[in-house]
Amino acid sequence: MSLTKSFLVVDDSATMRMLITMTLKQLGCSNIVAAPNGRVALEKLASSPVDVVLTDIDMPEMNGFEFISEARQRYADLPILILSAHGDEETRDRGLKLGANGYLTKPLSSAKLIEALERLFPDLEL
Repeated sequence: MSLTKSFLVVDDSATMRMLITMTLKQLGCSNIVAAPNGRVALEKLASSPVDVVLTDIDMPEMNGFEFISEARQRYADLPILILSAHGDEETRDRGLKLGANGYLTKPLSSAKLIEALERLFPDLEL
């Protein structure tokens, strides 16, 4: 199994960034960029375009909602998946309304990630 897409993982927890990166590597992904908040993520996107963003919501400096809003203005077609500990409908709906393409809850499972990626990329074979 090989996931040839490039990812930007945005989460203020270094442990969570590491766990998400490990999950992506288990799927065969080798091109992974990480950022501790939305502001740094926007800087990284400007210099290292990616195929998919996985972003947390609760982060310092620029939270996930602010990041999604700003990213949508700059990168209209960039797939963004929210990955949050908040599983409530209000948080999910707000993120989707701002332009996220999907919503996953922590802890991230490979199966749920694959399911979300297959919805984004119907021709993806994992």
